[in-house]
Amino acid sequence: MNPIIYDSNNIFAKIIRGEIPSKKIYEDEDILAFHDIFKAAPTHALVIPKGAFKDFPDFVANETPEKISNFFKKVSEITTLLAVDKSGFRLISNIGSDAHQTVSHFHVHILAGKKMGPLISSDNQLR
Repeated sequence: MNPIIYDSNNIFAKIIRGEIPSKKIYEDEDILAFHDIFKAAPTHALVIPKGAFKDFPDFVANETPEKISNFFKKVSEITTLLAVDKSGFRLISNIGSDAHQTVSHFHVHILAGKKMGPLISSDNQLR
């Protein structure tokens, strides 16, 4: 995996600072959730920590256990706010270039609102 360096001018950092508008779903001092403008499903939200974490390994290595736990509890609460907690949803976090991470800021996608196909389409499908 090619290392990704945190860029404080990435689009999510700019959204956190209020330089770029977003359609917010939830916000507190540590977390921001907003609707993705490039929807891959009828419901497509992004949840990001407000700290400078380039990806999931960076987040878990450098954030406190309490804030890591709180982040994922809030992700769960956000699925309830979006009313997808009963029907089902998919959580995705892309890490590195092979996984097609396009923004060097840790984020989780919440995808819902339709029947999801297999996670990977191949002879060895991951389900």
